[in-house]
Amino acid sequence: MMLSPDQAEADLSWTQSDPESLLNGLKSTGCGSDEPTDGEERVKCRSDQPLSREEKRRRRRATAKYRSAHATRERIRVEAFNVAFAELRKLLPTLPPDKKLSKIEILRLAICYISYLNHVLDV
Repeated sequence: MMLSPDQAEADLSWTQSDPESLLNGLKSTGCGSDEPTDGEERVKCRSDQPLSREEKRRRRRATAKYRSAHATRERIRVEAFNVAFAELRKLLPTLPPDKKLSKIEILRLAICYISYLNHVLDV
């Protein structure tokens, strides 16, 4: 939450107040406490305006189902990326042939090898 320079110190009084006065302040601003579930106290804010597109997206992304699906997609993407590097690595001549190369080394060697092949074709 950003504070504007013209906000008074009184606006920050909630930081020193007790929980009961904080709860009363929330209720007066349109936020109320629902029944606690599973030992957790939840605070629900009611608003006259519907949620913005970005807020809906943010809430959807916060769900465990979304995070799990995203993690699965990311694993598949990284695996495909690594397979592509392994295939490129097989095409590059190096000594010794089984030497472990980093991804940046593979790319640099590929650039040099392509340049070499272009030079061979031009001669």
